[in-house]
Amino acid sequence: MHQIQDQRKKVLASCFKRIGRCTVSCILVLLTQFALTLVPHFFPASSLLIQLTLSVVVLVFVLGLGRWCRRIVGVYASAPALVLFNIIFIWAVYIFIVRQAIPYFINIVFNIEVTLLFLGVCSILSSDPGLVTHGSSDANKLIETKAFGVEAHYESSALLKRVRYCKSCKAYIKGFDHHCPAFGNCIGQNNYVLFMILLVGFLTTEASYIGCLSQFSRGSQILDGTWFETDLAGSLVVSTMLFSLLQVTWQLVFFTWHLYCICFNIRTDEWINWKKYPEFQLVIQSQPGESFTRVMFKNPYDNGYLQNVKEFLSVKG
Repeated sequence: MHQIQDQRKKVLASCFKRIGRCTVSCILVLLTQFALTLVPHFFPASSLLIQLTLSVVVLVFVLGLGRWCRRIVGVYASAPALVLFNIIFIWAVYIFIVRQAIPYFINIVFNIEVTLLFLGVCSILSSDPGLVTHGSSDANKLIETKAFGVEAHYESSALLKRVRYCKSCKAYIKGFDHHCPAFGNCIGQNNYVLFMILLVGFLTTEASYIGCLSQFSRGSQILDGTWFETDLAGSLVVSTMLFSLLQVTWQLVFFTWHLYCICFNIRTDEWINWKKYPEFQLVIQSQPGESFTRVMFKNPYDNGYLQNVKEFLSVKG
């Protein structure tokens, strides 16, 4: 009886904790988005570059303030919830403000893009990145290699070659690339393709939103600073455009990096921590008279662009 009550208490505590984190995330998103409206409101005549720079300053300030407040309250925001609430917020701005000036067909396409993006984020949150579970054949092989003090890779098992440990999840992941705080999950062999699809989805959806805002602004004279100075709706249109431009900028860099990794068949973790993995180390013996050896980087998994891309697309969990 006491065990059942303890379990119920743990479940309730977990639920309240999740609700608290989601509430904090929602408040932080609202605070961030409305803080960004101060930029076009007080600097309507400034150039786009200056407004983007000021937006970065505002974002850093609000995030710092949010972190300080969270330490006092003791409840931390959830990064995946922040992503979802930002999508919902921008979608709401589009529906209630921007949609009226957008052609019917473009409106349908954009709403489909946002819906698919939302579903994609929800999907990757619960996706299996390639977790090596206790009792599986891969886990047994991994234990055997550790017992002999050997790195976890077998010539006969391509899947086990790149099993890496994630400190955030405290688990071994096949084809581990990195732990993504935004999605609250590792990116590994099983969900890497979905991750890349989501990156494309974010880029295309945000680009579509910026295009819709541009079309909306032509008829509203927003960019000339004649409407939004006293109107919250106009400030939201410009601030969400600035937010989307910043998102597109860093996501494009991130996407380009992962394209590079795919083309050369290397993971982010392997690139950063290659000195931890013997298969990436090329030891160059010292010349006569020298007392040291050099260790250089080599990629044993690079089989050429086409084969690397083919391997990436053909990987299945």
